[in-house]
Amino acid sequence: MEFQGADMMDDELQVYPHLDLDGSSSATLSRVRDWMRRSRSADDWTAAELVAAKGDTTVSVVLPARDEQATVGDIVATIRAELVEVVPLVDEILVVDSRSTDDTAQVAAAAGARVVHQDAVLPELPPLSGKGEALWKGLAAAEGDIIVFIDADLRNFAAHFVTGLVGPLLTDPGVVFVKGGYERPLITPDGVAHRGDGGRVTELVARPLINLYWPELAGFVQPLAGEYAARREVLERVPFVTEYGVELGLLIDLLDAEGLDAMTQVDLGSREHSHQSTPALGRMAAQIMLTAWSRLERQGRVVTPEPLNATLLQFDKEQHGRARVSDVSVAERPPLAAVLADLANVAPGAGDRA
Repeated sequence: MEFQGADMMDDELQVYPHLDLDGSSSATLSRVRDWMRRSRSADDWTAAELVAAKGDTTVSVVLPARDEQATVGDIVATIRAELVEVVPLVDEILVVDSRSTDDTAQVAAAAGARVVHQDAVLPELPPLSGKGEALWKGLAAAEGDIIVFIDADLRNFAAHFVTGLVGPLLTDPGVVFVKGGYERPLITPDGVAHRGDGGRVTELVARPLINLYWPELAGFVQPLAGEYAARREVLERVPFVTEYGVELGLLIDLLDAEGLDAMTQVDLGSREHSHQSTPALGRMAAQIMLTAWSRLERQGRVVTPEPLNATLLQFDKEQHGRARVSDVSVAERPPLAAVLADLANVAPGAGDRA
């Protein structure tokens, strides 16, 4: 497994010299190219090598899960068998049950995970919804020095997803955040895999936004990947968008807080998961756009004289154009460290991790 993007970028600059529009854009492209050359592969480390490197560092794997009984058990069982029992790399497997209506919690617990219910973590706070909320609550409940986030709907999960993500963090003290990259096929209902056709929201929304406003992040192959890892103290210092904009928000905020050189990506091969409908992807795209806009406002790059409209009107083609209006607004949890400090000041002992 090896990213080809940096070398291909060299070729593109030769074939399309108009890309070198001015000194600024040329410098940014050069920086992205150099950064991509430092990308690694999950094959670069064995689990045994990482155990030797970890010392006293503890590793928590956190899976946000909502109605994922079909896949979460196999993921947990693989981590436990290969990275807990065979080699002691992972110290904690935590599943955050995000208000599931199926047997996600029971299946995860039976496979060997510690399961916490999203609303039971820091219950003194008003409950919020969304994937980012589950991730933030997972950070609050987990105990490790390194936090590894893995989506619970993966169909082809293997232990190298975890070893690849923690590899740079355990072997390079200058790295604070690692993003997973992979080839992402689109799996049709009949089981046929179409290579390169997955990640539609990434290609149609996130990547154009990143290249427009945060071109330093353009080298991330999968900027919306749900598989990433970071040092706890770094994650505790940044806010978490509670909905589907969480991954983009973290990239932008960590770029501001830590700089590009403290971030890296690792090739994890291929990722297969359940796909959402086109209308659902439209709602996800809207939340990502609102997240990007909030960061532009925060950075003083745009001024919004009136609040943005946070409703999305869609038409269902299978229902003869029947209209549906969805609330796509995004909330945000403040940095966890600040929240825990505030809770401790209000009531000693409050804010203890679940």
